[in-house]
Amino acid sequence: MREFWLKRRDLLLANPRFQRWVSSFPLTKATAEKKANKLFDICAGFVYSQILSACIQLKVFDLLSDGPRSLESLSKDMGLSDNAAANLLDAACSLDLVEKRKDSKYRLGELGAALLGNPGIDAMIQHHDKLYIDLQDPVALLKDLNKPTELSKYWAYAQAQNPEDLQDHQTSEYSQLMSDSMSLLAEDILDSYSFEGHKCLLDLGGGSGTFVINVCKRWTGLQAQLFDLPAVEKLANERMQKHGMANRVSTVPGNLFTSPLPTGADVISLVRICHDHNDEDIRLLLSKVFDALPEGGCLIIAEPMAGTPGAKSVGDAYFGFYLLAMRSGRPRKPEELIQLLHEVGFKSCQQLSTPRPLITQIITANKA
Repeated sequence: MREFWLKRRDLLLANPRFQRWVSSFPLTKATAEKKANKLFDICAGFVYSQILSACIQLKVFDLLSDGPRSLESLSKDMGLSDNAAANLLDAACSLDLVEKRKDSKYRLGELGAALLGNPGIDAMIQHHDKLYIDLQDPVALLKDLNKPTELSKYWAYAQAQNPEDLQDHQTSEYSQLMSDSMSLLAEDILDSYSFEGHKCLLDLGGGSGTFVINVCKRWTGLQAQLFDLPAVEKLANERMQKHGMANRVSTVPGNLFTSPLPTGADVISLVRICHDHNDEDIRLLLSKVFDALPEGGCLIIAEPMAGTPGAKSVGDAYFGFYLLAMRSGRPRKPEELIQLLHEVGFKSCQQLSTPRPLITQIITANKA
């Protein structure tokens, strides 16, 4: 019966006469306009993202950080003609990135101001040029899953036969991106999960150490270990020395899937790790984590997930195609991760609420 009515609905929505009627009927006009705008936004989404990219490259938000400015002064600093600058700025105004005052000066919009305060988002946007190249032909991307991509080259470990042999130049760029974008994520994790009662944290795939540093700053009595590929671990070790954390954080080089995991931690974190790998690899990793934890130990999984209420397009569309282009992993719903956790022996699993679920969701699992 449900399918019957859904088919009737689809036939109506596809009928041009019905579309014209709902667009003019007072009780349905607002809804029809909203749906039409949403459909157009999907069609125009690439253009919007390129406008944002241009604003980032030309440092529009930085130029407006000290207050309103005239078109002439902005165009000079951007290296554009007045007409070209007006094109970009007016487009940015339509996206709430910039605002145009009554005196024709431009100032930061709400979204532009938010971007200015989050350098990690800035870094993510700047590296999207690689994703856009991979998405030029989405059908080809879907059909040939073995074809090398720009993102698979960027995230060198994704396709490497022996990722532990990667050199500094192959890991430094993505490590910096991960570090830049981690602070916001770390704050949400720490606002959602208390490390009180834990003695030692093991952060697997911890990159250059931004998450560990944030944890140790908030929980001053906690010791920590960071585990990552040798070239990345080298960066982490240098950073711990720089931040005066060497006495609290030890760094360990290795491969998540082939090397033994360090022991001695009563809490282990996987931050933005699971969605980078396929089910078989994650099942292996979770099993190793289970074995490395003592009785009563806890695992924390934190990452954007599929099916997020109010943000399904982030997990299913954005990360779905991002990871497809990366040629490794997929976004998973919380219940899928919990099922994998149960399969390797974890009994007590819990999904925590987070301030911004589109940025990260959290699952904890205890070893009974």
